[in-house]
Amino acid sequence: MICIDEDALRCDLAETYHIFDYQSLPVSLVATFSCGLREDSRIKLKMSESKITTDTILLATILDKLSWLTWTKTKGAEKGINKPKSVLNALLGERENEQDIISFSTPEEYETVRERIKNGI
Repeated sequence: MICIDEDALRCDLAETYHIFDYQSLPVSLVATFSCGLREDSRIKLKMSESKITTDTILLATILDKLSWLTWTKTKGAEKGINKPKSVLNALLGERENEQDIISFSTPEEYETVRERIKNGI
């Protein structure tokens, strides 16, 4: 844990156990305290390479499903338009639709598309 992010571990130990100088304690005691940290602690999130907690993932999933169920009762759903965007995908940094991504090879291409958007074409 120390090798991954010592500052995160130090903050977690201070927040959870009020240990401000972990180096003055025996290694086995620090290891025990470190393993006892909650799953959403800074160091454990960093070790699992997760940006958000399991609780947040579950809540975002519930919100997405509720939004989808509500949307299915609208006129937009009958036409297949205005589908709600996923909050979970946004939190995880995933893109909804690759069609939303536009790339340009030259500055002139960018300026052309920009003018079309500005003029509503």
